[in-house]
Amino acid sequence: MSDSTFDVTRYENRNGVISWRVSGWLHGLRVRKNFKSREEAGAEKAALEAKAAQAASNVRAASTFLNDDQLREAEAAFRRLADAPKSLSFYLDFALANYRAPDREQSLADAVTTYLAFKQREHDQKLLSISQLDHIRRHLDVLKKRFPAVLVSQLTTQQLTAHCQRGNACPKTINNRRGILHTFFKFAFQKDWVAANPVEKIPHHRIAHRRGSAKTLSAEQAEKLMHHVEQIDGGSLVPFFALALFAGIRPCVRHGEILKLKAEHVRLDTGVILIEPEVSKVRMKRSVAIQPNLAAWLKAYPLDRFPIIPANLQHTRAAVAKVFDLSHDIMRHTFISMHVGKFRSMGEAALQAGNSESIIRKHYLDLKTKEEAEQFFGITPKHAKATPAAEQHPPEALAA
Repeated sequence: MSDSTFDVTRYENRNGVISWRVSGWLHGLRVRKNFKSREEAGAEKAALEAKAAQAASNVRAASTFLNDDQLREAEAAFRRLADAPKSLSFYLDFALANYRAPDREQSLADAVTTYLAFKQREHDQKLLSISQLDHIRRHLDVLKKRFPAVLVSQLTTQQLTAHCQRGNACPKTINNRRGILHTFFKFAFQKDWVAANPVEKIPHHRIAHRRGSAKTLSAEQAEKLMHHVEQIDGGSLVPFFALALFAGIRPCVRHGEILKLKAEHVRLDTGVILIEPEVSKVRMKRSVAIQPNLAAWLKAYPLDRFPIIPANLQHTRAAVAKVFDLSHDIMRHTFISMHVGKFRSMGEAALQAGNSESIIRKHYLDLKTKEEAEQFFGITPKHAKATPAAEQHPPEALAA
């Protein structure tokens, strides 16, 4: 007879009384019990079969106040912790002590909108430059497109790590992306939209290599550039190029210092250009000495008739950049390297350019000889005009 099979049979005792007998084997022991009714015998058979099943499957019968769903969840938790070094109670105590659920659920799209409004206020208070604000906005727009219709609290460290590494990005790019996300999720944590900052666990890459020397123009190239610019639109571009090339004013036509520089900041009477904090990229005041050749350019093309930012600057500058292969900031780099070459003072170059001495030493030292620097600062106008052609027409807004 099988250990898990039990029979119920009708049995007549010697005194003529009818009983119902349950018989079988359990754990190698024979079982034989008599009951007055068939129902009692059937209940005993079911109990014996349950014991046999428990022995075979390691299932135990126990009294509990848990309902069926709670029992299933508890069983699943113990199965997940089968190889864990600690008990279920240990992990439960840790979660209760450290986990803090978000007070409010916030969608990623709404969180980004609120964060950008906060950053806009920082910009309005002169605490954040427009280029930094645009940089943050572009990166968070990419984040929203990658994770549409999700809550901020649903984003994991693994997802954000993959987001930072997308496109086979180099370590520096990954660090930049990580920095923007870290600040955003720090803001979200302060707002109780997330229980913890998931970017904390994304590793920050150490950059071992050093950047090389800055790309610059030679004195001959600078001279050809300025004399070419003189012949465009009656010389309307001359102040822009002269201030970028001979004073190192940051020339970006989207957010550069030169866009915010006003004619009254250029003081020919005292020989300095005043870069106010609201103009400076780094929000620090500095003054740039007007070299004699720059003074000659600004006298030949005075700012009261030749505005620093002429009409349609982006398109005309782009045309010149194409002819002379002008990369971003190359005119500013040329000024700094020529200044170091002529005056041999990294400290003075750093003060006038708004950089640190370490940056000057790393990128601009010994790029130009004293002779070439003298040639550069000797470039003067050849084709000065009395009135720019642009002045003959109403000025237009700067092209987008």
